[in-house]
Amino acid sequence: MTPRTHTRSRGHERTARRTRGAILARAVDLASIEGLEGLTIGRLASDLGMSKSGLFGHFGSKEGLQLAAVDEAATRFASEVVQPALAKPEGEQRLRALCAGYIDYLERGVFAGGCFFGAASIEFDDRPGPVGDRLRDAIGAWVGYLEEQARVAGAADPKLVAFELQALGQGANSNFRLFGDPKTFARARAAIDAVIDAQIARKPRQASQRRSGRKGKSVRG
Repeated sequence: MTPRTHTRSRGHERTARRTRGAILARAVDLASIEGLEGLTIGRLASDLGMSKSGLFGHFGSKEGLQLAAVDEAATRFASEVVQPALAKPEGEQRLRALCAGYIDYLERGVFAGGCFFGAASIEFDDRPGPVGDRLRDAIGAWVGYLEEQARVAGAADPKLVAFELQALGQGANSNFRLFGDPKTFARARAAIDAVIDAQIARKPRQASQRRSGRKGKSVRG
C-alpha cells in the first residue's frame, strides 16, 4: 500500500465512522419516540432518505441496529450524566452529582422522545434475547454505580438507596411524559435530596451528637 492509498483508506474510515455516528444519533432519537422494537433498517432508511442496503452494510440486521442503538444511548447517557459527576469526590458528593445530572438529563430532553432507557425498559422488561440483555446490562451498570457511591458514602443499605434513587428518576420521567407537569423535576430533586439526607447525610451528624451527649453526661457525672 502506497502512502497515498493509506491516506485515502484512513479518510474513508473516518467518513464511515462519521456516517455511522450520524445514523445512530437519529436511530436513538427515533427509538425514544416510536420504540426500540419499531427501530428497523427499513424504518430508519425511510427517515434518513438512505437505501436499505446502505444501512444493512453498517448493521447487518434489525437486531444489530438495535444493539448499536442501545450502545449509542449508553454512551450519550454516560457523557451527559456520569462523566460530569466524576469531578466530584467519591461518596455523597458524587452521588448527589450523579442524581442531579440524571434529573437535568431528563429535564433537558437529551433524547427526542424522553429517556431512551425508560421507554426501552418497558418494551423489553420481560423479553429474553440479546437486545433485552444489553439493556439490562446498561441500566444495571448505572444502578450499580449509584449503589457503589452510596456504599462509599456510608449508607447502611446501599442497594436500597440505589433502588430508591433510580425509581425516583424513572417516576419523574414517566410523570413528565404523561402529564407534562413542569414541576415534576423540582419534586424529583427534592425527593432525591430527602433520600440521601435520610440514608446518608444525617447519619454522621446523629452519631456525632450521640457521642457528644455521652461525653456531656460523663462530665456532669
